[in-house]
Amino acid sequence: MAHDIRPPTDGDPATDRRADYDYEGGDVHRPDLVDALESRVDGDVRFDAYTRELFATDASVYEELPIGVVAPRSTEDVAAVVAYCADREIPVLPRGGGTSLAGQAVNEAVVLDFKRYMNDFVGFDAETETARAQAGITLAHLNDELEPHGLKYAPDPAWGDKSVLGGCIGNNSTGAHSLKYEKADGYVESVEAVLADGTVATFGWVDVDALDDLAAGGEDGDLEAQVYAEVRRILEEDADEIEARFPDMKRNVSGYNYNRLLADARERGEVNVGRLLAGSEGTLAIVTEATVSLEPIPEATAVVLLTYDDVMPAMRDVAPILEHDPSAVEVMDDVLLGLARDTAEFADLVDSLPDGTDSTLLVEFYADSAAEGKRKVADLLADRLPDYEAERDPTDGAGDRTDAAIHAVDALEAYDPERQAKFWKMRKAGLPILLSRTGDDKHWPFVEDTAVPAENLPEYVADLQAVFEAHDTFAAYYAHAGPGVLHIRPLLNLKTDAGVEAMASIADEVTDLVIEYGGSVSGEHGDGKARSAWNRKMYGEQLWASFTDLKSAFDPDWLLNPGSVCGEPDPTDDLRFDPEYTFDAGFEPVLDWDNENGFQGMVELCHGCAGCAGHQDSTGGVMCPTYRAAEEEITSTRGRANMLRQAMSGDLPDDVFSEEFVSEVMDLCIGCKGCKNDCPSGVDMAKLKAEVGHEYHQREGVSVRDRLFANVEPLLKLGSIFAPVSNWAMDVPGSGWLMEKTVGIARERDLPAFHRNTFKGWVESRGGPAVSAAEADRKALLIADPYTNYNHPDVGKAAVRVLEAAGVHVRVPDDVTDSGRPAFSKSMLDQARSTAEENVAALAPRVRDGWDVVTVEPSDAVMYQLDYLDLLSGDEVEAVAANAYGILEYLDVHGLDGAIDFAGAGEALAYHGHCQQKATRKDHHAVGVLRRAGYDVDALDSGCCGMAGSFGYEAEHVSMSLSIGSILFDQVDDSFADQVVAPGASCRSQLEEYVERNGEPPHPVEKVAAAL
Repeated sequence: MAHDIRPPTDGDPATDRRADYDYEGGDVHRPDLVDALESRVDGDVRFDAYTRELFATDASVYEELPIGVVAPRSTEDVAAVVAYCADREIPVLPRGGGTSLAGQAVNEAVVLDFKRYMNDFVGFDAETETARAQAGITLAHLNDELEPHGLKYAPDPAWGDKSVLGGCIGNNSTGAHSLKYEKADGYVESVEAVLADGTVATFGWVDVDALDDLAAGGEDGDLEAQVYAEVRRILEEDADEIEARFPDMKRNVSGYNYNRLLADARERGEVNVGRLLAGSEGTLAIVTEATVSLEPIPEATAVVLLTYDDVMPAMRDVAPILEHDPSAVEVMDDVLLGLARDTAEFADLVDSLPDGTDSTLLVEFYADSAAEGKRKVADLLADRLPDYEAERDPTDGAGDRTDAAIHAVDALEAYDPERQAKFWKMRKAGLPILLSRTGDDKHWPFVEDTAVPAENLPEYVADLQAVFEAHDTFAAYYAHAGPGVLHIRPLLNLKTDAGVEAMASIADEVTDLVIEYGGSVSGEHGDGKARSAWNRKMYGEQLWASFTDLKSAFDPDWLLNPGSVCGEPDPTDDLRFDPEYTFDAGFEPVLDWDNENGFQGMVELCHGCAGCAGHQDSTGGVMCPTYRAAEEEITSTRGRANMLRQAMSGDLPDDVFSEEFVSEVMDLCIGCKGCKNDCPSGVDMAKLKAEVGHEYHQREGVSVRDRLFANVEPLLKLGSIFAPVSNWAMDVPGSGWLMEKTVGIARERDLPAFHRNTFKGWVESRGGPAVSAAEADRKALLIADPYTNYNHPDVGKAAVRVLEAAGVHVRVPDDVTDSGRPAFSKSMLDQARSTAEENVAALAPRVRDGWDVVTVEPSDAVMYQLDYLDLLSGDEVEAVAANAYGILEYLDVHGLDGAIDFAGAGEALAYHGHCQQKATRKDHHAVGVLRRAGYDVDALDSGCCGMAGSFGYEAEHVSMSLSIGSILFDQVDDSFADQVVAPGASCRSQLEEYVERNGEPPHPVEKVAAAL
């Protein structure tokens, strides 16, 4: 079905001037269009196939190829693009973080990417308590600037570190705390905006009485005057209909923002067109800067997680809970909790809930002190939890019960920030967790944020369940129960005709229910492609006609994000997955893909939430190092995953084994595994890269440099034999140039020094273990990996001393050295599998005999624990994986350091953990051991160091490696610690060369040994 997205005409195609411009197919990529835009803007103009595909999706179910992408650097750039496109009737779409859930951030248009450059904080006005910023600034960055003033920008959508201010205003966003705060429109003081003809206008507060004067000139084509004339008409002609048709609730972002316009006019005698732009999704004008009012940061918060045995009692509890004046009430149902239980990040939290828990309500209170927060929680529990007084001290401030029946089963309280953050993170991860399904049946967002008054939730949810049962499906319920906004995602297979038909039917029936219960078809995420078609039904013909008149006043040719809000696109058009979708990997995967749809399921798993694309100053977590350094969409996990899917589904001209695809898309994935843990859906890009890279090698062969790094042990052995001459040779003038020219190893890098006296040589010279097997509680096979053996023997020696001090019987096997990590990191999977098979054959019998496998190199530990399970199957490899440990993980898991007599070091250490251990949630063990050894540890929330094994040594990657590393270097410099420690050999190499320290930083086990 064709989209009805054009301005009303008399039916004659000749009167529809957009039809005169053919912007489909290759014609739009004419050099004159690109050249014209490049000559007019300082920003980037990108019309290549890769960029267009990267911006063809957002976080919704939709996909539509844009004409091209421009990343403007200034309002002048935006005006130039809009003016040029207006003359040629080319559609334009403003875009921020691409986190939109209704499809309003994708269109067949020239996309303006604001997040790339126009992301500056402009200033703070202490007198008015307002802030001004560019449209592309993330909300997290904005609030970082405001925090020292004790203020914040109050709208808080769940992905605030990915969502940008312009998008927040464009969607009229709010978040979990809308019980206390307004939507984005309530904080708009003024905006700078580019109109549809390229005119730059400033919209702020004006007296209603001044509208006549401001409208003068509209009849002569002055767009700004036309806008004010239309605003005047709306207030004069549509006021009664606005009152009658707009739902009486805070959470409504469907249609244009008439209720705010009318309320301001009546309450203040003023109107603010900037507030009218809130929720317009870029269809009226393009906001480039905004001045927003602020709210004080609360002094204290308190959180309680109420548990229920069914979602319906939880729904019935919402209204009585609101009587306690919470700042937030959030619901999670059994579907979401079940999926959360299957994720590494939230499994422990979900398992801590009482048996039989089906749903939860997360209730938060703002307070002036911690004590007041506890009192508010106690008041709520006395009211909503059976036998509360009998279980708790009745003098702790419990209040009177309401008249409503009690439904909660139990409660988990949270007062410290870390525990509260854990609860909130699980709730905010609801959307991506839901989309962690790798099969064709997925939870889709087409009725995702319908809203009804909270008192109607029980009946509404009951009717919804009946609708879903009639269509033989079910949905998950989560999000903002307090203000009546439920995120509802029916499970459907949109790759089938039946699934698409069910989507259309469910959307229609749910819309009828929303209207029946006095609600909104969108309480948060906007209209876009998913819900614009329902606005006529929701608001009636008079307001629908008024919406189209407003659109025409702002945008006479309907060129700004056409289709959204007052268009009527079929919500089943432009689906990312539909019955015509095909997938062909082009090869048979060789790794084990243990999920519902195998390799294809992982390729299709990314849904675009942008969890990998945090704000510019973000340093926490591991994912995604190259995006943080480059801030280019193609370097994010989302970008790479989308490109893989688009290539394998035939949308991209190149296949995944072309030189361009490998170099542009896959090359800068550094295999940190951060996405495996940090991506709430669990997109494992490192594993995808290994699989695709392996097939590429099968087709194109393996480079000399890759073979060199994959088979590094013989070279390290040779360097050790000839040490120190081999070390001197690396310092000979011209040697670096020669290595770069011959094999591509960067001349800027110093290779690790070789030691003639190897770690294994030292072990042999000792004459046997210091702790006998008979007197030891545990037996450890300490692996002498090539780097420890030839380059860092002191680390191995320290590990032996520490293990023996803990009473462990230690052996260093001769038949296991290389774990296979070097070959695996170069996607040489046959070689890695062969090594794994040999090692498992050698280790499994010893593991069955009670030996543990221990490594000092973190990436080796993860290789044994995780990657071997992708390469091999069977009881033997599972036994080895289950009994393999990093050195300090081993001490911590088994409590072995408790037997060590530490001298009490008293030194402050900055601990940089290895990215792969962080990604597998095993990095905290080292911090605990170091602290018990007497060190004051600053555990850096750092990502990858940027060296990433051989990556940082490769000539073409040095710049990226250092850019990634600079984030870590800043964290080390900001630390209170005296010295930095890092378990990874490549991390220490990066830190040695680019942080001002004396020599290479130690491995943490060396510091533990020093404290003996």
